[in-house]
Amino acid sequence: MGESRGKKAIIIFGPPGAGKGTQASRLIEELKLVAIATGDILREAVAKGSPLGVKAAEYMTRGELVPDEVMIPIVEEKLSEDRGDNGFLLDGFPRTVRQATMLDDAARKNGVKIDKAIYLKTSKDVIIQRLSGRRVCPNCGAVYHVENIPPKVEGVCDTCGTALVQREDDREEAIVRRLVEYEKQTTDVIRYYRKKGILVEVNGDLRIEVSYPMIVKTLGGENCS
Repeated sequence: MGESRGKKAIIIFGPPGAGKGTQASRLIEELKLVAIATGDILREAVAKGSPLGVKAAEYMTRGELVPDEVMIPIVEEKLSEDRGDNGFLLDGFPRTVRQATMLDDAARKNGVKIDKAIYLKTSKDVIIQRLSGRRVCPNCGAVYHVENIPPKVEGVCDTCGTALVQREDDREEAIVRRLVEYEKQTTDVIRYYRKKGILVEVNGDLRIEVSYPMIVKTLGGENCS
């Protein structure tokens, strides 16, 4: 995995309701990036039964966070994949400065450059509007929004006819608590990538149709490699 291959990794992060998941999915699909989302790669490692996966499973079955000493090597395994020639996209990781420095070391060992850290800066009012308006179907899992993606019949799932519900963590008081916790956790990470000169702040208040082209432009147009 030599430096000459010039592999790059992009980090995308933002508070709940910033649209990170949608933006990440489009980048992965259109730029043919290898996705590194911690939940997915943990489940993959556990399913494979690899030594790291077995260790991770021990923590997960106890309902504990997987420690950095286990998580980072799992991320590193993904960074070593040959199919990452177009680049990697780390979705919501790292969450702490310690993870960021460990990620830098892991990337360097595998000839990967952490190229951009894209932060979807989103205002509290917009986040509350987006998340508090979300409704889900408890039967089939379909997701709606009272303003942006309303069902054909108010309060009823288009797919299966089940009454829609609002998740507890989508209520305003819960959203505010999540945002406070998120800001505490990520302020230092934002500062870390800003100091390295690779932080890109994108206005998460904008519609995705507007903000997505801005993200692609920061990555150099149609390809990030």
